[in-house]
Formats: sequence, structure tokens, C-alpha cells
Amino acid sequence: MEPLHTSMRSTQASALLLSILMVAGLPTNAQTSPAAPSKPPISLDEFMNATDILGARISPDGKAVVISAAASDWQHNRFTEDLWLWKKKNGVATPLTHAGHDSSPQWSPDGRMIAFLSDRPLPTEPPSDDDSKEGTTRVWLIPIDGGEAVPLYRDKLDAHAFAWSSDGASVVFSVTQALSKAADDAQKEEWKDVIRWREQERGDVLLSFPVAAAIHNSAKISPPHQDPKPTADKPAYPEDATVLTTSSLQIKEIAPSPDGQQIAFETGPVSLRLENPSASELFLVAAKGGDAHQLTHNQGLESDIHWMPSGNNLILLVRAAAGSIEGPYQDVQGRIYSLDTSTGNFIRLGAAFHGSWEGAAVTSDGTILAAGLTGIDQHVYRIDGDKATVVSNAPGNNNFLDAARHSSELLFTHSTITDPTQVFVADSLPSVNDAKAVTTFNPIFHERAQVAWKPYRWKSNDGTEVEGVLIYPPGKLNEKHLPMLTLIHGGPADADGNRFEADWYDWATLAATNGWLVFRPNYRGSSGYGDDFMLAIHPHLVSAPGHDILSGVDALVHDGIADPDHLTIGGYSYGGYMTNWLITQTHRFKAAVTGAGAVEHAANWGNDDLTWDDAWYLSGTPWEKPELYQSEAALFQLNKVTTPTHIVGGNADNRVSYFEQVLLERALERLNVPHELLVFPGENHPLDKNPWHGYIKVREELKWLARYGRN
Repeated sequence: MEPLHTSMRSTQASALLLSILMVAGLPTNAQTSPAAPSKPPISLDEFMNATDILGARISPDGKAVVISAAASDWQHNRFTEDLWLWKKKNGVATPLTHAGHDSSPQWSPDGRMIAFLSDRPLPTEPPSDDDSKEGTTRVWLIPIDGGEAVPLYRDKLDAHAFAWSSDGASVVFSVTQALSKAADDAQKEEWKDVIRWREQERGDVLLSFPVAAAIHNSAKISPPHQDPKPTADKPAYPEDATVLTTSSLQIKEIAPSPDGQQIAFETGPVSLRLENPSASELFLVAAKGGDAHQLTHNQGLESDIHWMPSGNNLILLVRAAAGSIEGPYQDVQGRIYSLDTSTGNFIRLGAAFHGSWEGAAVTSDGTILAAGLTGIDQHVYRIDGDKATVVSNAPGNNNFLDAARHSSELLFTHSTITDPTQVFVADSLPSVNDAKAVTTFNPIFHERAQVAWKPYRWKSNDGTEVEGVLIYPPGKLNEKHLPMLTLIHGGPADADGNRFEADWYDWATLAATNGWLVFRPNYRGSSGYGDDFMLAIHPHLVSAPGHDILSGVDALVHDGIADPDHLTIGGYSYGGYMTNWLITQTHRFKAAVTGAGAVEHAANWGNDDLTWDDAWYLSGTPWEKPELYQSEAALFQLNKVTTPTHIVGGNADNRVSYFEQVLLERALERLNVPHELLVFPGENHPLDKNPWHGYIKVREELKWLARYGRN
């Protein structure tokens, strides 16, 4: 399990262009008052058309920003991802790419070009009529002052990660190790179409490709693309590429040193199944190539690698629920470390901070910045040794930190529950609170009746202090005896708070607009409340947080806020786990909506791509802790369920098997409990293939709540 910050919140590109003309500052107060009666409520169609900012990067000179945004293409049953470019000289963000397949942008060191990942067809390939068919994900290059994007290489090799070399002359990228022709032919002859579950998996190769060669090759009139032709005993890689090193693991993040002498890279499991934290380690290789040296040997899952300007130390993040560098694996809050590349010694930074570090950046003068989550807000902090000093004071959520390489400008996103996420640029660190927005995505939300919200705190059954958020229908702040939906976040290492969300996964504000008081509990196991609070979920994966949630519902009924005759519950991913378990513990909920949630833990341990994480939560494997695997599962108590339950899941889910939903449906059918099951074909854990799946999910869940929860 892990936080599910979902995939695609979307809108049409034409609407985006109209919305990007702005000069706006950070809000001074994130909490919203009841909306004026003249504003209409937001509709389901409008809500599900919200834009998702996937990332943003500031140019080396701080004068431009590239933004990755997702949109729904309803006509073609797919999501699109395109890049937008903002320039300070005109203050306008305009589309940079139009292919609908472009993501993960990175600036060249001179700021003249942007490299990005895309599975768009090559210029010599005919466009495909099958939008569901995925192409080869290559690195592409595009000049920011005009011109078409060109592929870095043409071979059918999917790039896993990439980075510009320090001098900008080449791009370093990783792909799966290719086979020689003899090895490929022998494998096909011996195994036909049989999948060897582990034996056929291969690690990655790290390649360097000169940018000049890519531009030259694209300028030539090229024949129709042909597959690479390996020789009898040598694998085929792009003709102009240099092999730097190989790895038995996947290379998922690359960071060349400032002096251009070394390249750091982070690995991950080849199978994409986390079965052992040792698959996630940092390595160092000479920029000219050679054997890679392993820098780390720990049980933390490192990410967000940044070199200090001096080039001697790496700054890295171990995210919430991603293990711990200091000792045995445990799901603690996000931590930041400095790694001395010459000795391999770690120093933990910002250790005095009580919350969870969720992102990091290094400025041109070596100042370390981080996004820190405490309670319901996430701010920007400056880190100095153990200490952390807040530098952004606007309530809400800051994310996607980035700093210009050669100037003082900073970039971050900001949102609140009622203010859509925007990209902000500050001239310098001291002026962060005067930062101006460079985007205005989702203006429709300010044109519709706004929900109101406030924090809510209570004591759990054992006296533990717990916090959550109450989201009220427009115009009903502080009213009593309201019908209530308890909507549980996934993770469990996440926290619901003062941030904007509008999609199939987080539709709390839409539910509030439809008349529900929405209760968002940050049960124990949530991040942002200290390591002790987060670790308190172990080993009682559902019962410990379950008591927190039920105690919160009891408190809201006792305070006269929630109507005890109209209580409902729901959640997706781990929120689905909790929903499935809680309806076995009480009959108070009149309706439930659950998605991608397990009802037992043994088979789910075997199917989950985060197997190691699952076993930690329950303190062992199924044969080591059979009593916990049973007592913490809804399956063995489903005979107690009377709550009408709506179920959804993707049939290609590799995190929570779709068969967990089938198992729940069969049990409810046997027990004659009202239920429905919706299956989304081809969808993995996040519903990011077809926007209609998420739309139908939310539409039917709202209907289910109205049908059973209000009746």
C-alpha cells in the first residue's frame, strides 16, 4: 500500500488556454466562507473536467517555466498529457506540445531546449487509429523558441529515466538491456510464448546519446523506421549511443554531477514488484562509463536525488511509507538526508521537524528547501542541519518545489480545498510569500458555489488525539444534524487536508455540493502527525485506524453535527480496505461505496506489487502471522454486513487484485445484501486509461449514496 495521489484531473485544451492569463498572489486565508446564493453548484461534468498539474520545472535562468498537465479526451476515451510553457517576458502560458503523450520535462543546462518522455509516433510512422495502443516511450527534444520536437533516438527502446549531461551536450537515459540476435532467437525457439515469471527479466543499461546527433538525424530525410538489428553476438542500441554501464536492476532516476565527472542513479526492482528494499539503492558511475559503485546498503527507498552545487554531496528523500535508512524497514514519515559520495555516510536533515517531508529542492547557493506536511497544511521550509524554518505562511498545500540553477527564482505549486492548484514563481527565497501564480487552471471552481470547511479533532477509544476535516455543503457551515459521508483516504500513509482535489479518487467537495457533510479522518497511520502516530497502525492494519474512524463518527453524532440516521461511508485503495472492514463492525452506515480494497490479506500479499510493505504492516508473512492476517481481514466477518455496498475495481490492478472485489461481491450476493460491482477493463490501480471509467464511478457512487443513504 502507498498513498494514491491520483492520476488525471482534466479539462479540454482550449479551455486551458483561456484560463492561463493571470497575475494572482497566494491566498492569505485558506478557509472558505459560505458561498453567495447566486452561484450555481458545480456539476458532475464540470467537476470531472478539472485539470491535473503533473509537474513543473523552472528554467536555469529562472525566466521560464515548463508545466506538465493532464486533460480528458472524452471523444477518444483517453487522457492526454501535454506541456505548457510560461515566459516571464510576456507572462503568458501557452501550449508547447500538442501530441497528448508528453510528460516529465527537463530543461537543458543552457535553457534553450526541453527534453521529455513521450510515446508519440515517430515522424516516419503513420498515426495509429487505436488510441488504447501504447507506443514506444522515447526521450524527445524541443526548442523553446519555436520548432518541432525531435526524438533523441529512433530505436524501439522504452526509456525508463533520463537526464541532461551537465554540459548539455548529451542526454543520459536508461532502457532494458537488449539481447543479441543469437540470444533472442534461442529464447524464442525454446520458450515460444511462455512467460518465465522471473527468469526472463533483465536489468537496465545506462546510455549516453549526443544531442547534436539527434538533431542531425532528424534533419535527414529518413526512411520508414525499422527495428534495431542486433548482430549475432552483440545487442543493438542506438547507433550514436555510448553504453556507460549496466545494472541487474531497473534504473529509475538519474542525476549527473555538476562538474560532469560522475552520474548518480537510483535503482528499483526489474519486476516492478517491491519484494525487497535492497532493490532500491543508489549507485555512482564515471560520466565516461565503467563499473558502477554502490553507494547505499539500507532498507529505505531513496528518491528525488539532488546534487549540492559543490558536487560532493547528494540530497535525497525517503518518502513517507518508504522504509528507513537508519535501521530495519518501517513505514515512517518522509525524511531528507545528505549523502557524502566519497564516504557513503548519511546525515539526516531537518530531523527536528515533527511532520513528513514530501519533496525537496536545492537552490543555486546551496540552500536546501523542502515541502513539509504537518496536520492539514503543507508548507515550504528551509533546512539547516536538524532545524527547519517555515518560509511560506499561506495556509494550504505547497508541492513540486524547484529552484533555478543559475539565479534566485523558485517554483512551487499551491492550493487549498477551494482554490485549485496553480504554479507559483517567487523572485527569491525571502519573497516566497509574494510569489505570483503563472497559471489559472480550473477557473470554473471559483464561478460555482463554494463548499465550506473546518478542522475537526476528537479522541479515539484509547484517548489518542485524532484530527480530520469537515467539508460542509455550500452555505451550511456549522449547521447541525447533517447527512454525513465518511470518506477515507488511501495510503494509509497520506493525510486529507487543506489541498485541492477534484477527480474520481477524491470527490469530497462534489459530495458536499450534493448535500453531504463530508468527514475526512486522518486516522493513525496517516502522515504529518509524527512517527509515533504513523507507526501506531502496526501491526493492526485495519482495527487500529478503524477505531479512530468510528470514534470520530460517534463524536460528530454526539456533538449534533452528523445525523445518525443518515450516515454513509466510502473510500478507494486503503480507503476501500477500511470501508470493507468497518461495515463488518457496525450497522450504523446506511450505504457504502468501496473501490480497489482488499477483504483479506494473504492472497493480497501474494498479488500486491508492494508485497514487502504489506508484510511489514502485519509484522510478517501469512505463515508467520496467520492470526493477524485473519483477525485484520473483513472476509471472516462478512456475515455481519447489512450495509448496501457499491463496489468498483480495475481488472488489471496489480496493487489490490480485482479478485478481492469479486470475492466481496460473491459474499454479499450469498448474504442477500444489496450491492453492485462495476469492473473497469484494462485499468490498473489508478483509473488513468479511460476518463469515462472515473466519471461513471463517481456518478454511480453519488446515486448509490442518495438511494440508500438518504432514504
